[in-house]
Amino acid sequence: MTPFPQTWEFRSPRARLALWFGWLCLVALFIYCWQVMTTNTIWMFIWDAPRQAADIGDRMFPPRLSYLPELLIPLWDTLNMATLGTILGVILAVPVAFMAARNTSPAVRILRPVALFIIVASRSINSLIWALLLVAILGPGLLAGIIAIGLRSIGFIGKLLYEAIEETDIRQIEAVAATGASLAQVLHYGIVPQILPAFWGITVFRWDINIRESAILGLVGAGGLGLKLQSSLNVLAWPQVTMILIVILGTVVVSEWVSAWVRKALI
Repeated sequence: MTPFPQTWEFRSPRARLALWFGWLCLVALFIYCWQVMTTNTIWMFIWDAPRQAADIGDRMFPPRLSYLPELLIPLWDTLNMATLGTILGVILAVPVAFMAARNTSPAVRILRPVALFIIVASRSINSLIWALLLVAILGPGLLAGIIAIGLRSIGFIGKLLYEAIEETDIRQIEAVAATGASLAQVLHYGIVPQILPAFWGITVFRWDINIRESAILGLVGAGGLGLKLQSSLNVLAWPQVTMILIVILGTVVVSEWVSAWVRKALI
């Protein structure tokens, strides 16, 4: 007598019950969070928001083209802030990346945790927060923005670079070391050639990101286009705001194209 064949099921009854219980907990958590976030919400303002948005949008057009010459110097300042900040970030991130990589760290148990902490700390704090702190310390101006961009770039560049270092081909490194090369020569001939394309790609990509971030750092006093945007918002000069947003959009589009072209040429 053959046994009755069992029907195959994707999940067992216990697994289905656990899945439904998990979804129920997720929905309950969402409802609770929604209630917490909307406790002090004035819903009258929410219902009126589309009308207010349409009113502001009507005031923003047409853009004030005559304001464009006044944006050229702030635009140049923004580009300089992004470029110099990226260079500063690269200078600081390269040694951190070599200390964080397991195959190049001089002291894996001591220096590597320190380097990883620097990377995490840099990535955890937004560039606007760095700029706020630096403006309070150094005063308003481009220097605070440049340093803020540089400190923010350490985490991004350092993390991607140390991962590229750890992924290098060990056979090429061993071949250089077998010739009796010193540690510096192994680094120069065995590791650097392998990570150089990734290094340039990461640097250009971060420069592209920094242009976008530099455009708004002026909101906290770091100069550039953000400063013009803040001053225009303060006096409700909406056509000027539109012109500034167009310039920012155009700058980001051009930087994206340049970044993609450079990465394609180098990698």
